[in-house]
Amino acid sequence: MTDKFMGNNGEQPLEERISELKRAKNAVILAHNYQRAEVQDMADFVGDSLELSQKAAKTEASVIVFCGVHFMAETASILNPQKTVLLPDAGAGCPMANMITADQLRQKKAELPGATVVTYINSSAEVKAESDYCCTSANGVRVVQSIPAKEIIFVPDQYLGAFIAGKTGKEMVLWPGYCPTHMRILPEDIEARRKEHPQAKVVVHPECRPDVVALADEALSTSGMIRYAAREDVRELIVGTEVDILHRMNKENPGKVFIAASKKAVCPNMKKITLEKVLWSLETLTPEVKVPEEIRVRARRAVDRMLAIG
Repeated sequence: MTDKFMGNNGEQPLEERISELKRAKNAVILAHNYQRAEVQDMADFVGDSLELSQKAAKTEASVIVFCGVHFMAETASILNPQKTVLLPDAGAGCPMANMITADQLRQKKAELPGATVVTYINSSAEVKAESDYCCTSANGVRVVQSIPAKEIIFVPDQYLGAFIAGKTGKEMVLWPGYCPTHMRILPEDIEARRKEHPQAKVVVHPECRPDVVALADEALSTSGMIRYAAREDVRELIVGTEVDILHRMNKENPGKVFIAASKKAVCPNMKKITLEKVLWSLETLTPEVKVPEEIRVRARRAVDRMLAIG
């Protein structure tokens, strides 16, 4: 049943009211691949966090409604300081991003003077500001390969860091952070799905445990998974990441079969965003996420170094 919004004109579909407000406020709605299906369907762009922030920078919109988690809205603010960035639920955080603070990173840097700091984009703006480079799960290998330094500190995801170290052969000091959602995907899940779907390919996110990655055909970022799903030779695909990426895969690839590696891989923070909260956010232009300029400039430097590598 379609949700309704009770306004001055009586009952009105929620989606219509959001569209009206979006036009009136000159807003763009961004949704991460892990958002609820109805939120993805309402968005102007669906993708990964950095991809979405870059797309927002190219639009004429003055307001960005970021349907994701807090660090993603911060990244949008870093790249779009002149725009108003809204996060429809201020409590939508990222446990992994919260596993390291700027103070903790400064302490680690003091212990290893001269080390180069590479920070996964899934981190706070303050941590990015203490970093030399940022990276994504898609370009982490290229970023680390480009760094001549012998000693690299990688934060906050130990599993992505281990994956990159394995691909590059570089020794890295790994921070003991992890994604609780990807940790729910176990080797026995992959083995069980393969038995159920023997013809299927398996892709998993490099945030997964190494013993899960070892069982997959490919370890890919969410954007990489979307491209992989579109390949002509892929008819069945077991997907090891947050379950709601399957909505986009099914929508863009009719006739193919996509299977969640584990139905337990649900990010509760991503699910905090609802259409009702998107509407409220557009009505009130809150909650706003604004990175202080001094932090933004330093964080932007680390992001720009990554973008220069590609």
